[in-house]
Amino acid sequence: MGSEQGRRLRRDAEANRQRIMAAARTVFAERGLGAPLEDVARQAEVNIATLYRRFPDREALIEAVLTDRMTDLARLAEEAMLNPDPWEGFKGFVERICAMQAADRAVTEAFTACFPDSPAMEEPRSRAIEALDALIRRAQQQHRLRPEITSSDVILFLMANTGVLSSTRHVAPGAWQRLVALLLDSCRPEVSASPLPPVPGPEELHDAMLAARPRR
Repeated sequence: MGSEQGRRLRRDAEANRQRIMAAARTVFAERGLGAPLEDVARQAEVNIATLYRRFPDREALIEAVLTDRMTDLARLAEEAMLNPDPWEGFKGFVERICAMQAADRAVTEAFTACFPDSPAMEEPRSRAIEALDALIRRAQQQHRLRPEITSSDVILFLMANTGVLSSTRHVAPGAWQRLVALLLDSCRPEVSASPLPPVPGPEELHDAMLAARPRR
């Protein structure tokens, strides 16, 4: 009986965890990562004490949600590699992740400003960067992408899109699409006659992400 009761309690605990995760994705998408956890608990139909039993603090819940989002990013990058046209693969990937930012405020913060040192995000983050680097190399080898472009430029695109979205989300919700189109046009090899300034190094981008991290 005790064993069966233990299994039931574990099943209940996991069901609560999944409800809380689903609720957090919904609430954070609509209101950002600073949304009250009481709203997450209400959406999940659990009390706040249950939420804190599954996730000891806000950071633990946010990290779990953003790890899922980073896994989505890695999957999109890997799927883009399957496109037989390397330019369309790169272009489609950039458009899709920028659209994810526009649709989900948590994604906007996840990609550019949160948990750059999170151990839980390391595996999907590494997968995403590896696939993106391969996507860029393939397009450049076939002369479909200007040779100076690196994965750091894509991070800059996301940071730029974050700024546009924060200013226009409620007043001009389609403005980000024009920005992304302009950025992608700048990546075409036929415009490479104008040399680019140096791309920021990984440490500089890391520091920029930390500086941009929202205060909660």
